[in-house]
Amino acid sequence: MGHSAAVWDYRAATEITKDCNGIDKVVLRSPRGASARVSLHGGQITSWRNEQGEELLFTSSKAILKPPKAVRGGIPICFPQFGNCGSLEQHGFARNKIWTIDENPPPFDPNDSHGKSFIDLLLKPSDEDLKCWPHSFEFRLRVSLAADGSLTIISRVRNVNGKLFSFSFAYHTYLSVSDISEVRIEGLETLDYLDNLCRKERFTEQGDAITFESEVDRVYLNTPNVVAVLDHERKRTYVIRKEGLPDVVVWNPWEKKSKSMVDFGDDEYKQMLCVDGAAIEKPVTLKPGEEWTGRLELSVVPSTFCSEHF
Repeated sequence: MGHSAAVWDYRAATEITKDCNGIDKVVLRSPRGASARVSLHGGQITSWRNEQGEELLFTSSKAILKPPKAVRGGIPICFPQFGNCGSLEQHGFARNKIWTIDENPPPFDPNDSHGKSFIDLLLKPSDEDLKCWPHSFEFRLRVSLAADGSLTIISRVRNVNGKLFSFSFAYHTYLSVSDISEVRIEGLETLDYLDNLCRKERFTEQGDAITFESEVDRVYLNTPNVVAVLDHERKRTYVIRKEGLPDVVVWNPWEKKSKSMVDFGDDEYKQMLCVDGAAIEKPVTLKPGEEWTGRLELSVVPSTFCSEHF
């Protein structure tokens, strides 16, 4: 592996092509065969595959692949609003916009590029955006794929406005699972959460781990920087590491809600789970010239690892 990494051309491992709508998409590859696909529509990660070519992110078979509608699945970026907690459209406008490739990004930590294939994207507000959200910003996004197949997403939002502004944010991560009834989340035990099914009422998690037998729509607060999602049937665990993202959204629509969504199959709730690194309860506030960074790393390990290893 050391030798192959030394001769691996990471720039050549980044390929830009067009999707069915003529919008650029970027494919990142690792030397061992893992890959990720990023669309300039929304800056959305639409695929993440392991070395065996197995898809690790869920995308609905009924997803609408026509802009400006965001694709149901992958990892949409919710900015500058999560959900309907403000005056903007559901989950904000960033996921519906066409991003550009950032040819000259400000420097990152060397660990965020060394030995990885990566792409830098940029979003600035249009005149239309400024009418509904009158704040000037620069949103820089780096998506990188490491040699071991782990996926890292770094968002940097800078206030280039003359006045302070606040926003909420989430990486709305649709994980592919074998059977939702066989999945559990570790790392959120004993924490407080806001239950969106009960008008955002605050509760305390009572279970040893979070399991699923009905609709769940919660925002867990003051969460640890590492959370694990265990898929018993596939004997694998998603490890979610995050920085600058104090909250974790957990969402599964279950049967009734699934049937009400036009871009989601009636039974697809069984094969997906959203676990989002987020900043929701306490919005991020930036003074003029200030920058915020939110970082998420996704990796997969065999489920023989237990949470003490993370």
